Amino acid sequence: MSEAQLFTTMTFSEVYERVLVRPLFRPFAEALIARLNPVQGDSLLDVACGTGIAARIGREKLGPGARIAGVDVAPPMLAVARNVDATIDWREGNATSLPVGNSERFSLLTCHQGLQFVPDKVGAAREMRRVLAPGGRVAIACWRSLQDIPVGLELNNIAERHVGKIVDSRHSFGNSDALMALLVDGGFRDVRVGTFSHDVRLADGALYARLNAMAVIGMSAKGKTMNETERGELAGQIAADSQEVIARFTKSGAFVFPLTTNIATARA
Repeated sequence: MSEAQLFTTMTFSEVYERVLVRPLFRPFAEALIARLNPVQGDSLLDVACGTGIAARIGREKLGPGARIAGVDVAPPMLAVARNVDATIDWREGNATSLPVGNSERFSLLTCHQGLQFVPDKVGAAREMRRVLAPGGRVAIACWRSLQDIPVGLELNNIAERHVGKIVDSRHSFGNSDALMALLVDGGFRDVRVGTFSHDVRLADGALYARLNAMAVIGMSAKGKTMNETERGELAGQIAADSQEVIARFTKSGAFVFPLTTNIATARA
């Protein structure tokens, strides 16, 4: 399917799942789940789940009988998640007010690249603590700052020529000390923060540049004044201006770049 067909026949959430989840998000979600060392009998709640890759890996590890739920604020993401794996309990809700009753508890909780988007991070941490069973384990991943991810910094610098200065929310909580302090203040114990790095390999660098541009435009003041068609046209222009960066990071026909995340683990 061509790039033009992708954006005319699929929603952004569907493109996200089809293009980005397996090569980009899955390796990091696998590392996140591995830090929890799940065992039979565990239950899992995936907060800010998106299309649900961490929850789905949890299903693979824990088997068909495990209780697994995913929560996200975006219905389009949840619609894709339900289509991919209907065995998981997908719930619409906010990270600071999780749709989990007071009598319902989970032994494991993940938040894979979602906490950085939550305005009230303290509230989210307290909610995560609330829904965990005593001794339950949490694993949270947030991308490192753009300064630690050269290709992301270069692509965003190009985008800023079109939309002005932005604060990239995807990398807005990349400080490991701040992540550790948040969990300690949220009532967790045995808090540890480490990093995980992986070389992402994508078949189409130009498509990635366009998707990145769409994300950046959406976070800019200028983008918020534009309609969908205008944003799409501008994303195409930014992607075209990014060709030199794409070429420099292309190896043997694949767009390859290193990406690093913090991973925090703790116990309730």
